Amino acid sequence: MKSSIIVFCVCFLSVVKISLAQNNIECKTKLSFFHEYVKAKNFDRAYEPWEFVRDSCPEQSIAIYTDGEKILKHKIKNVNNGKQKEFIEVLLKLWEKRKDYFSSQTPKGVYSVKAFQLMYDYRKMLQKTNDELYHGFDSAFKLDKEAFTNPKSLYTYFSLLVELHVEGKKTLKEVFDKYDDINEKIETEVKNYSLKLNKLIEKENDSLILTHKEKQRKASYESYLKNYDLISNNLSKIIDEKADCLNLIPLYNKDFEVKKTDSVWLKRAVNRLYYKECARDPLYEKLVKAYDRVAPSAETKIYVVTVLIKNGKTKEVDKYLAQAYNLETDVFKKSRLAYKIGLILKKKRSYAQARSYFRRSLKLNPSNGKPHLAIAAMYAASANECGNDNFNKRAVYWLAAKEAKKASRIDPTLKRVTQQFVSRYFALAPSKEQIFICTCSGKEIKIPCWINKSITVPKIN
Repeated sequence: MKSSIIVFCVCFLSVVKISLAQNNIECKTKLSFFHEYVKAKNFDRAYEPWEFVRDSCPEQSIAIYTDGEKILKHKIKNVNNGKQKEFIEVLLKLWEKRKDYFSSQTPKGVYSVKAFQLMYDYRKMLQKTNDELYHGFDSAFKLDKEAFTNPKSLYTYFSLLVELHVEGKKTLKEVFDKYDDINEKIETEVKNYSLKLNKLIEKENDSLILTHKEKQRKASYESYLKNYDLISNNLSKIIDEKADCLNLIPLYNKDFEVKKTDSVWLKRAVNRLYYKECARDPLYEKLVKAYDRVAPSAETKIYVVTVLIKNGKTKEVDKYLAQAYNLETDVFKKSRLAYKIGLILKKKRSYAQARSYFRRSLKLNPSNGKPHLAIAAMYAASANECGNDNFNKRAVYWLAAKEAKKASRIDPTLKRVTQQFVSRYFALAPSKEQIFICTCSGKEIKIPCWINKSITVPKIN
């Protein structure tokens, strides 16, 4: 009897072992099939073998989840509404499974954001409320802020909060605070991708040819920067509707005594009042002084400058601007600071000084085209002052157009606006008839005054 049981157990284990081996072979075979189908973008053919592997051996390969996501997104996009919900739910479960079997390759923040973005995109079908979705995005942001980098999802996250504010469920203060959180996150990512892009631009500037992979990376960095710029502008439009001096000043006045030693609160309050042009109110000066006292930095000195200008103490401005610039040690922040200083000097019509700071900004961050546009605008604004006759005055616009063009070559976020400026400058420059009359086709013209540059007159046939 005993020997019979042993024989039975041995046979049973052998059968199980053979069955598992066969199953493993089938899993590997079907994994190979669906992976090849996915590479060929034949997602419908890939579905059946993929489904078998997903159910039979979910631990087999990360490809089950990376390819599965592509297969299911194709299905969601191409099936009728009746089946869409089914595939959406399958994809949500797939991401959960991925966390179970490949946790080290599944950043929690990334996949939580993906899940809630999908639920948001199909919220009516899935019957998801704004509260549910916002709570999900908010949890993901707090859980893994570093991995929460998707531009579209950052916008969705904020827009949900605004909708809850409209419903009376969130205060205006919460809207402002969350805007600052998300805007700071966007600035961090812009810095990250700008620094990566700068290395490639510097290589090109040294007349070195980028490799195929470097070209791909450059296109990717430019795409991210373009999307962050778009999202940032859209967020600003939303907040601009809520944030005006009438709302901001009472809000910050109310909290000042409690928050006057909180450097983060002071920074955000000063920054918002500055950009909303609320600097005339006495509260602005009070906030600036408190911020400079609590956390003196390059940034606070810039805000002190705005107060000095407001109070007519212009003699002290240059000293504070130089002090601010020298205080900043972070290369990316220094480039932004140089640009901000340039704008302050441009507003004062100190164009030569402004250009100097804009050029410093470009040197520190060569992928930011805004300084080129600012310099072009100053050239255009100086046309009447820097030309000794009508032709030469209008020739300054060629110089402005030439400078503006540089912006679109290095900064993918500025192509549309750059084209508008370039078209405008060329329209104001001398016409072909005027070039013919002056008989100066192809000749070099010296532009005097602070500009002190030359421009070649376009050749005409």
